[in-house]
Amino acid sequence: MPITAKLSRRFYEQFGDEIVAELVDWFNAVDATYRSDLREINELNFSRFDAKLEQRFAEQDARWERRFAQQDAKWEHRFAEQDAKWDRRFAEQDAKWERRFAELESRIETTAAGLRTELVRWMFAFWTTNTLMLAGLLLAVLRSR
Repeated sequence: MPITAKLSRRFYEQFGDEIVAELVDWFNAVDATYRSDLREINELNFSRFDAKLEQRFAEQDARWERRFAQQDAKWEHRFAEQDAKWDRRFAEQDAKWERRFAELESRIETTAAGLRTELVRWMFAFWTTNTLMLAGLLLAVLRSR
């Protein structure tokens, strides 16, 4: 938008309307040229600024990605260590329980074998005394006849 310069009346009287109008047109042309040059320079500077800003954002994004990847690897390592630790503890507990169950089974087997032996002894004693009693009773009945 060109700015129309107003010059004093004396200036018009001194140089004439035609020369002053030409001078005003020339000032407006120079002003328009400077404005377009300034606009181009500003657009060029803005595009450079935008490119630098985009580059810096890309660099920062890459740094964040690298840091997140490092943290992710660190956490994965820690989780793997904890997982191995828990697996080892569970294996130790399983072995401990297996050993205790084996001990208990062997105790039960030895106790059961001992109980069976004692039960057979008592049964033998019971049936022997019963048989002797019946034999004595039978003899007593047969003699009394």
